Amino acid sequence: VYIRKHPLEIPPPSEKDWLKDDEEDFFLQDPDRKRDALPQPFRMINKLVMLVFENAMEIIERREMLREAQKLKVQPTKCFPTAEFQVTGRANCLAVSGKYIFVGLSVGLSAFKVSDCKEVCAWDAVKTEICAIRALDLGNECHVLLAVDEMGLVWLFCFHKESFILIKILNEVEDISRRSTCVEVVLSPGGDYAGVLLQGNTKAWLEIYRLPKDSWLKEMEKSPGAAAGLACRERRSSWTSADIFLLQESPVSANKADAKLSLPVLLLKVKPPKPITGSSFKSPLDALKKVDDDSMLGLGYNHLIKDSQWDQQEAIFCSTYRDYLEAEGERESKEEIPRHATFHFLLPSWILQVGPEMKVQPGVPAGISVHWDGSHNFCLYLLNRPLKEKVDSDPKPDVVWPCAAPIACSAVSSCSRYLALACEDATITIWDKHLGYPLSVTAILEERLIRSIYFL
Repeated sequence: VYIRKHPLEIPPPSEKDWLKDDEEDFFLQDPDRKRDALPQPFRMINKLVMLVFENAMEIIERREMLREAQKLKVQPTKCFPTAEFQVTGRANCLAVSGKYIFVGLSVGLSAFKVSDCKEVCAWDAVKTEICAIRALDLGNECHVLLAVDEMGLVWLFCFHKESFILIKILNEVEDISRRSTCVEVVLSPGGDYAGVLLQGNTKAWLEIYRLPKDSWLKEMEKSPGAAAGLACRERRSSWTSADIFLLQESPVSANKADAKLSLPVLLLKVKPPKPITGSSFKSPLDALKKVDDDSMLGLGYNHLIKDSQWDQQEAIFCSTYRDYLEAEGERESKEEIPRHATFHFLLPSWILQVGPEMKVQPGVPAGISVHWDGSHNFCLYLLNRPLKEKVDSDPKPDVVWPCAAPIACSAVSSCSRYLALACEDATITIWDKHLGYPLSVTAILEERLIRSIYFL
């Protein structure tokens, strides 16, 4: 009997026993192609080429699917320029009014026709750079323009019958140290009023002007020749094949022209609200004497809270929430007077009611709304007020809307019926000015800061 000395073991497979890739589907291959199998390394090259081909086809199919999905979307209209016009210097800004395009240049102003893009007039008397333009059509071939130059001066022009007429520099002063810089200019719908936001060295304020547009139209009709001579220079072009401009001096000099238009009238000068401090009243009777009536809210200046009470309240708050304040870091909060405001011209409505003794014209603004940066109050001022020899430097608002958080931005719809207020707590309120109540209040999640808001 033969007895095995070692246990039976399975021998390891050899390389000859491995199943080759090309033999996996040997039963599907054509017998005639059995000898057509590629040897190595050509089989590997073939597999790599086929892999690249399959990946390329997948990419092509994916792109075709994206292209088909893009065709189903609404395609935006592509606008291409239909004409071009050349200007002298550098173009900084432009405004469209009626059938004219007014362009602010590095050397002055130019007016072009919308129909053929031809330059009809230019103003470059002082060679100043214009940085912003506001223009409005007053009718009867008359346009009002507000131009802001590089020094922050506001130039008021009247464009009549293809001629620029300089009326006044609104913030011009003799003392250069008291010169103010324009931050923003706004023309009211219809051109009855103009608002100019100015900043000085340490303060800011808002000036509202009443524009005598009816007087301008009458004065220019009485002396059309002299009014046309107020244009410092007219630029007429022959528009030959080379588009060469020919400059011609106006036959009547601006200094010798005897036609002068009526000047705008300063109606309001609104200053930013002062920080609320401790009361100086000795008794409640003294505080009540400063209050006109109890029909509306005020700005909160007439109160009986002393400075010591403010300090005591702040000490209690700091001691109660000391842990939270230390975690965020101590920040000295100093109340500063704001230097920027947002204002809108408002038509008559239930929110801004006008007394029966004041005449209200349809389409003419009856008031303005103003809110300063960091302020909770939305202030409304009436514009239909009698003219005074000396304008009140700090008028009281006729209506005050206190908000729960500082107002970040605001907007008025094109129909001037709806008003939107966005506060710093990410709350947006839509008001119906004609009816006088809010339509909706929306709070955006995560309390994101809203920097601008618009009606579409």
